[in-house]
Amino acid sequence: MPTYEYECLECKHRFDVFQSITDESVKKCEKCGKDVRKIFGTAGIIFKGEGFYVNDYKKNGAANNTGKNAKKEKSDACSTCDASCSAAG
Repeated sequence: MPTYEYECLECKHRFDVFQSITDESVKKCEKCGKDVRKIFGTAGIIFKGEGFYVNDYKKNGAANNTGKNAKKEKSDACSTCDASCSAAG
């Protein structure tokens, strides 16, 4: 069964409840009896095993920048003169 976390709107007490997905949400704080809200957290994902990136998402040439979409490096010099030109820097 999933664990849900709740927080009291009045006293800020936090508590966990093990309940089925189909169960009704908790309405009252177990400490003071006031209204509560459900806290939604993030779920962690861990990918294990060999080749997840290489087999599933890597594009040819992406790792070594040799693919057809590879960016060409620009030099600081302009195309008509050498690097000592005043336009370069």
